Amino acid sequence: YAAGRTRCFPFWQEFSKCYASAESPRDCVAQKDDYLECLHRTKEIARAKEIKSHFLQKTAHEGSDARKAAEKAATGSIVSLGLVGEDEGDGK
Repeated sequence: YAAGRTRCFPFWQEFSKCYASAESPRDCVAQKDDYLECLHRTKEIARAKEIKSHFLQKTAHEGSDARKAAEKAATGSIVSLGLVGEDEGDGK
């Protein structure tokens, strides 16, 4: 079983090196945040969810615009304005 280093090991090294030489633990907040982000990926996951949400909103908006255009083309603009009833518009 040859495990090797984990993907977050470099971040851990930076954090531990900073912590060992720091006057105060507050001096290493950035390194700690980088290490925790590597472990848990909270910012990455939040960003991915935000991108997905925007994509779904955009797709839904484009879909509703396409549906409205198709309905207008199918029924005709005069009928959709309500000036002429559907029965009167088709000549029956």
